[in-house]
Amino acid sequence: MKLHFSPASPYVRKVMACAIARGVDGRIEKVDTNPHVSPPGLLADNPLSKVPALVADDGTAIYDSPVICEYLDTLGDAPPLFPPTGSAARLAAQIMHAAADGILDAAVARRLSMPHPQDEGRKAFDARQKAAVFRALEVLEKHPPKGLADIGAIAVGCALGYLDFRFVGEPWRETHPKLAAWFTEASTLPPLARTVPVG
Repeated sequence: MKLHFSPASPYVRKVMACAIARGVDGRIEKVDTNPHVSPPGLLADNPLSKVPALVADDGTAIYDSPVICEYLDTLGDAPPLFPPTGSAARLAAQIMHAAADGILDAAVARRLSMPHPQDEGRKAFDARQKAAVFRALEVLEKHPPKGLADIGAIAVGCALGYLDFRFVGEPWRETHPKLAAWFTEASTLPPLARTVPVG
């Protein structure tokens, strides 16, 4: 398999964490890709010019991260990260997954907006995204993940890691102690320990 990859992308991190959890990371060739310049190789595999984009062994191009993660969950022999369709456990995992991806969407949007002049419109946008992040953190604090047993937990770990990576000046741990305790322990497990962002 081939993965269009950027080491700073939290969405790529989530895919690689799932691959490690499934024991299939050794089957993935990582292709360093800058989606912001829309290289032809990426466009051939993802018309949206986003990473991650995975090309399966049969040539099927798969995007974006939730779809790739679900595909990876069909490979290998490890316990599934996606609970059975229709189960309460799957719904809970997917809701947590959505909250984590929502944190990432808001945080990445803030990050991309930072280099631009901070007029009133951008300041209002930033405040709205920041508020969305902290509302989602409040929900997760009430029901933090357990271990890294499912896609929801892995996604939350990647979201919190991105906040630490890009927004170190906005600490979240003191106001979310249960989430912080979980993240400290989960960060020692291979899916997160081996995918710490760089760049």
